[in-house]
Amino acid sequence: MKITDLLKRCSIDLDGQVTSKEETIDHMVSLMVESGNISDEEIYKSCVKKREEEGTTGIGEGIAIPHAKTPVVKEAGLAAMVVKNGVDYDSLDGLPVNLIFLIAAPDTKDNIHLEVLGRLSMLLMDEVFRENLIHAESVEQFLAYVDEAEKEKFGEEDASEETNAKEEQEKEKEKHQSSEGRYQILAVTACPTGIAHTYMAAESLERTAKELGYTIKVETNGSGGDKNVLTPEEIASCDCIIVAADKDVRMARFDGKPVIVTKVANGIHRAKELIEEAESGTISVYHSDRKEEVEAFGGEKESFGRKIYKNLMNGVSHMLPFVIGGGILIALAFLFDGANAGTDIFGTGNTFSRFLKTVGDTAFGMMFPILAGYIAMSIADRPALMPGIVGGLLAKAGTSVFLPEDQWISSGFFGALIAGFVAGYLMLLLKKAFERLPHALEGTKPVLLYPFFGILLMGAIMVFIVNPPVGAFNTWLNDMLAGMGEGSRLLLGAVLGGMMAVDFGGPFNKAAYVFGTASIASGQYEIMASVMIGGMVPPIAIALATTFFKNRFTKSEQQTTITNYIMGLSFITEGAIPFAASDPLRIIPPCMLGSAVSGALSMFFECGSRAPHGGIFVVGIMDHAPMFLIALAVGAVIAMAGIVILKKPLPKKR
Repeated sequence: MKITDLLKRCSIDLDGQVTSKEETIDHMVSLMVESGNISDEEIYKSCVKKREEEGTTGIGEGIAIPHAKTPVVKEAGLAAMVVKNGVDYDSLDGLPVNLIFLIAAPDTKDNIHLEVLGRLSMLLMDEVFRENLIHAESVEQFLAYVDEAEKEKFGEEDASEETNAKEEQEKEKEKHQSSEGRYQILAVTACPTGIAHTYMAAESLERTAKELGYTIKVETNGSGGDKNVLTPEEIASCDCIIVAADKDVRMARFDGKPVIVTKVANGIHRAKELIEEAESGTISVYHSDRKEEVEAFGGEKESFGRKIYKNLMNGVSHMLPFVIGGGILIALAFLFDGANAGTDIFGTGNTFSRFLKTVGDTAFGMMFPILAGYIAMSIADRPALMPGIVGGLLAKAGTSVFLPEDQWISSGFFGALIAGFVAGYLMLLLKKAFERLPHALEGTKPVLLYPFFGILLMGAIMVFIVNPPVGAFNTWLNDMLAGMGEGSRLLLGAVLGGMMAVDFGGPFNKAAYVFGTASIASGQYEIMASVMIGGMVPPIAIALATTFFKNRFTKSEQQTTITNYIMGLSFITEGAIPFAASDPLRIIPPCMLGSAVSGALSMFFECGSRAPHGGIFVVGIMDHAPMFLIALAVGAVIAMAGIVILKKPLPKKR
């Protein structure tokens, strides 16, 4: 079966007008319904959305392949949509999606649709093919591009599928196997659902290995079963094995061989680095009874520091919606109460402002317990959530037995941070301590023992050990920030702004952002403004450069201009990642400089943001908003100038 056999004309939209991921899925499902393949639209849609909750199907490179396998699908089918201006789809690379394919799979043993999907995924790795589809002028031309690419990649279909499959296997073997009769690199790709990511990672690894001159064989662990399975002889003779998987694969067979373990997304987007790492000769040997020796991508083990970072980010990611929503409501309360500015009732001087302030304060006040709770949950699962939340609440209140209640000092963000880690590791200790209890008492652990001892011990630790010193530290820190001289404040703004452009969403960026959001709680709104402006500069600078100096960028890079304007103005720094990844030395330093200048100017102009996110959309509720925009423009122009000075014009095509 060919791709075009599943793709009907009525299920193709070449001019999709959608503005969100949810709207995209709704429209794609309606296109699929047009094909007549679905017996119950709502059930199918719910299955597609449930799959998205397991992990985004926005696989990067402007592609999304949502899918669902359910009995309400009468016959396997595809629907396709082109969104020329792009839509935010929560993609792995953070970029908008232009090309969406929706898959409807019947809940049967016949997995022919997965074979077709595998073919589609491989074709979509070709940039020329993607561009052809995006710019197709008619449905007929769209289908012709698909048909032409499929014939070129896989050849004409033979009357006998079995013969065709054997011929294809022989071609693959001849294409990838070395003259010595062995493969230098073996790989396994797998994703939780075994559909799009599995095949795209395989295609990316195969294509990259061929470009670099290495022989490779890739096993795909898809929903239709394992394909191109690695043999014992191939495993014994290879140089290294790459396991690009987000689910468990059979590892015992790789005992005694160098193995790299990484996520499936790296197989798609970082294939070159993986191949070069595999042939570097520095990969440790894997032993099936010592899994800790399996190396992650780049030789990185799951170190204690890495685990700490992941736990922290789990708490921060769950905390941010409360901070953002609550912060914006609080900022709006002040905006609508301008008549009372400078008075004690500023922000609550009228009914509407008082409503906004009350709701905003309630949501914003949840940031500490949510942060602590989800850090703890990341460490020790659900039993740790409750003591983590209690610890966060105690940190917020500053509860202490050494002082009367009117003298309690909140230990704030740092106290909640400590509470989260303490609760997580405390629960691990409690689980260990209760291991020896009789089996008959197993059911009492989650409903009685863990809650009681978790709260008791957590309360004692926070009240006696954490809150008093951390509360005192917070008081000192706030006094120090409030008493900073002009030069020190400018330096702080420059450092925070520059940090936002070091790694565009990585640890440095996150550290600066978390510090900014924590500062809002203590009334240091200028810090958040410097952080926000620093994160807005890089995408805007790149957009300016691609607008006015097109000769320094490829055609595909120029096509991101509008996207980067939107992402920069929306305070989404990740829009700069593709440019920084492809040319870090010419992109990152100028962006850091521009962001640092903007951060310092924002601090100099005393701009303040009570909202921790929103970019241009919350400028109206900032302190000294016009000066914020001036500082943003200055930093973006400086960063753009640095980029165009360092990047030379591309050679003209003859």
